[in-house]
Amino acid sequence: MNHNQRIGKWGEETAVEYLTARGCEIVARNARTPYGEIDIIVKQNDAIIFVEVKTRTSDKMGLPEESITARKRQHMISAAEHYAAEHEIDRWQIDVISIERKPGSTPKITYFENAI
Repeated sequence: MNHNQRIGKWGEETAVEYLTARGCEIVARNARTPYGEIDIIVKQNDAIIFVEVKTRTSDKMGLPEESITARKRQHMISAAEHYAAEHEIDRWQIDVISIERKPGSTPKITYFENAI
């Protein structure tokens, strides 16, 4: 596992802890679709939330959420639509969790609801 993969895995673990503390039920992690992977899928109340996790260890390259390009955004929508159709899900949204810092330090978490 390379450096970026380790940081990404740590970011996803941090996001799962954050989401479960908010009362979300984890439905799936790293769900693969023909349009790309969905990092985390949770259920909260009656809605399914597709969560994209973006992690950065410094702000040299900008904020984590700034790495979501128009192309990435379209892939996220297509992946969510595909998953929702396959699982007959009516109510869903796409959220983004931005995580800043390094593993071993206290992460700065910013949560964007209905971000896409």
